[in-house]
Amino acid sequence: MKKYTLALAVLLCVNTMFAQRMLTLEESKQLALQHNYRIKNSILEMEAAGETKKAAFTSFFPSLSAGGYALNAQKNLMELSVGGGALGLLKSGTLGMVSLVQPVYAGGRIWNGNKLASLSEDVSEYKSRLARNEVLLKTEEQYWLVVVLKEKMKTIHAYEEFLDSLLRQVEDAYASGLVMKNDLLKVRLKRSEVLLNKSKLENGIKLATMAFCQHVNIPYDPTLVLVDSLSTGDLPQTYYVDHKEALGERTEYKLLQSSVRAEELQTRLKRGEYLPQAGIGVGGIYMKIDDGKDRTVGMVYGTVQIPISGWWAASHTLAERKAQEQIARNGMKDQSELLLLQMEKAWQDFTDAYKQVLLSDDTQKQAEENLKVNEDGYKNGMISVSDLLEAQAMLQQAKDQLNDAKANCQTKKINYLQVTGR
Repeated sequence: MKKYTLALAVLLCVNTMFAQRMLTLEESKQLALQHNYRIKNSILEMEAAGETKKAAFTSFFPSLSAGGYALNAQKNLMELSVGGGALGLLKSGTLGMVSLVQPVYAGGRIWNGNKLASLSEDVSEYKSRLARNEVLLKTEEQYWLVVVLKEKMKTIHAYEEFLDSLLRQVEDAYASGLVMKNDLLKVRLKRSEVLLNKSKLENGIKLATMAFCQHVNIPYDPTLVLVDSLSTGDLPQTYYVDHKEALGERTEYKLLQSSVRAEELQTRLKRGEYLPQAGIGVGGIYMKIDDGKDRTVGMVYGTVQIPISGWWAASHTLAERKAQEQIARNGMKDQSELLLLQMEKAWQDFTDAYKQVLLSDDTQKQAEENLKVNEDGYKNGMISVSDLLEAQAMLQQAKDQLNDAKANCQTKKINYLQVTGR
């Protein structure tokens, strides 16, 4: 019976292990990118911009049009006096036309319109990159949050085991009259406090895991294992780049450049409206009037249009467009300075976070040494239970602070990489 029970327990353990889903940080990022609706929408926007570009390109080709008319009047539309009599005309008829026109010159509007459509495609791609970066950063934050909380659970489990062991010792010592009841109550109180914190932490882990699963679009799994572990990482100097050189790689900076370029193209398009337009075409006409024979006539023709009435307003309209261009340039300069400031702040945040990791690591080592001294002192009867409890609490706090510092350093690092265009 015991062998059966043991085998069943092992089997359940193995099944649980195989049922667990394990995710690395990189796998989590890929899942988030695949299933995020903002990413999906940005891809659709890129496809739409591509179709717009293709549609604009067709403006270079001839345009074909066709039309026709049919006439059946109650009486003749025209009467002619011929040799003392009246001749009626245009009582019925059919007219068909087809024409093919190739634009020769349109004030640059076709060319600039295509450039603007191509620019819109670039802008949609830049926006997609920004959306992608935001998703990746949020994935990092949520991934490390779950990892940190589970590391804290390991710490609190160790603290709980310590208190259980200490409680047994103090209960034995109290039963033997070696310690006062107050010492026993202090340990029990601390144990109750730890159990309450453990319950809160379990709820926090559940909520964080649910949020993470929702973000990467997988079903909530309480047994989910996030494989990557927290580490101190390389020195921040390993990732440093010249911020002025990195500015050109920023997606936001490219968007600013695109906004200026778009205003310039809009000005060119507006100027094109006040320039002559020319085209050549070929066409054909089919007609049959009343009882006459049907006729088909072919033709070649040229068209020229010269806008005249708009020239007066053109100077004011184009001046307004120039002002819009300058506004875009000023905005680009202002935003570029803010982007440089953002990079500098991200660098400072990254280096500060790394320093905090080093400081927290040193603090944990000191707390471990302090606990060891207090444990020896307690065994030798030189310190009280309160001192021992305080030393253990300091170690738990130091471990939690180190894990928090490592997670914060990871997110600050990826943020710095993103704001420097990597």
